[in-house]
Amino acid sequence: MWQEENNQLTRIFVFRDFSEAFAFMTRVALIAEKMDHHPEWTNTYNKVTFRLSTHDAGNTVTDKDRQLAEAIDQLIERLSD
Repeated sequence: MWQEENNQLTRIFVFRDFSEAFAFMTRVALIAEKMDHHPEWTNTYNKVTFRLSTHDAGNTVTDKDRQLAEAIDQLIERLSD
């Protein structure tokens, strides 16, 4: 689940391997681009870590971050089916 800490929404997703993690990141990139809200994230092998905040709002969590988090959750649900 998403955690709100240090003015960021954070969450770590773990996949079977690098290819799955990278495919997930590619899908998130397309969603984020459409929303014009680009995440801070890292990828280490099969792990993708997000830190969402809105830079234009003084690096705090806004509705844009919550909407992107929800879109990412919906993507994960679709990939799990």
